[in-house]
Amino acid sequence: MRALRTFVVAALMATTAWTSTHAAERVDLLLVLAADVSGSMDESKFELQRSGYAAAFSNPRVIEALRGGPRGRVAAAFIEWSGVLQQKVVIDWTVISNDETARQFGDRIMEAPCAFARNSASISAGIDFGMTQLDRAPYKAHRRVIDVSGDGDNNSGREPAAARDVAIAKGITINGLVILTEPPSHSYSSHTNPPGGLANYYRNNVIGGAGAFVVVAENFNSFGNAITKKLIAEIAQAEPQQQQQQQQEGSSRGGGERIWRRPAFDFESTSGTPKASPMFAPNQRWATGPPP
Repeated sequence: MRALRTFVVAALMATTAWTSTHAAERVDLLLVLAADVSGSMDESKFELQRSGYAAAFSNPRVIEALRGGPRGRVAAAFIEWSGVLQQKVVIDWTVISNDETARQFGDRIMEAPCAFARNSASISAGIDFGMTQLDRAPYKAHRRVIDVSGDGDNNSGREPAAARDVAIAKGITINGLVILTEPPSHSYSSHTNPPGGLANYYRNNVIGGAGAFVVVAENFNSFGNAITKKLIAEIAQAEPQQQQQQQQEGSSRGGGERIWRRPAFDFESTSGTPKASPMFAPNQRWATGPPP
């Protein structure tokens, strides 16, 4: 009998050990950073984009927001995208939980070579690739986000709205970081300055899901501040919904960046009359009012 009890206890201990080893670690947020490296992103833009991401992960305000979450850690992956068949994981899933792990993640972004020779821009393929990374993530989180940064519209592959809608159906939020190009580049003017402006393009075709928003960097010099504000907002939104609503009330614009949230209504460009948009919940609003 004693031998039987010993065997049962040993079996239970082995089962518990196996379960704890193989159970996915819980984090506050799963975040895919999807960076544009298409043809309009010249060498100076590429370096500034990379350095902006690296600096943001070393920013004390980002670390403070990270530590304020229920679990005090997020998992992030950094991918780069260009044409339809050009997407690559630059940094695979990494848990960020303190100053050191955040700094290391930023350092790895700076050290990695550019994934591709610059080509066309397929935002939709970048979103699809981001969804694949979320599906294969070795961690679990209540909130899953794809963060698309770019300086132009989609000019290759299917429409980005189609990929966005698939992501929304999976419970994924897509946020946008728009990098404005002024004055318009002669070679890529229609790409970097589409009709209605790039910020409107992202709001209407790219972002979506719970609490989705667009951060606008007026120029590449303000990119670092823009990515810092965006990361803080994304990490804060990983907290319980009742806390999100309180925090979102304090969103503001300044320093060359603007944050626009996807509203519960789409505004007609001709009359300003709102029309219902069933994809977004009523508590999703402009952080700073409708676009001018």
